Amino acid sequence: MDDHTRASGVAPPRGEPTGWRADDRVWEHATLRRAVVHGVRLYNDGAFHESHDCFEDEWYNYGNGSTESAFAHGMVQVAAGAYKHFDFENDDGMRSLFETALQYFHGVPNDYYGVDVLDVRTTLTNALDDPTVLERWQIVLDGECPGARAEDYEYAERLA
Repeated sequence: MDDHTRASGVAPPRGEPTGWRADDRVWEHATLRRAVVHGVRLYNDGAFHESHDCFEDEWYNYGNGSTESAFAHGMVQVAAGAYKHFDFENDDGMRSLFETALQYFHGVPNDYYGVDVLDVRTTLTNALDDPTVLERWQIVLDGECPGARAEDYEYAERLA
């Protein structure tokens, strides 16, 4: 566990995803889990720019080559791709970002910090051919598709 990725008050998951140290009842990188929770909720609420900021801020905590960095960078690309698709109707830009995200997700465990990465990979792959699959898709976190709360927007605002 790195000092710069510790945080108090980060709740435990449902289940035992990669990143959760069940024996110690702590997250390996609690700040990553906190960013994941806020980022996923914001994504699911259609706040793609704010979601992007949550993952981008956390991505900077890790060096190149780490799974944490690859995951966070991939999630940055997911949010940016959705932003291109929904806000700018730029599906070529979305495809480019999703292709890069898929590269970053290579080797990331399927249930990472509570995110169903297998579902993310599958959806991104399908969206390359049919962007309409994004219309009702939400990111699964701890087996659910949580929406944003005021605290998620406040967290993202503090990052700006």
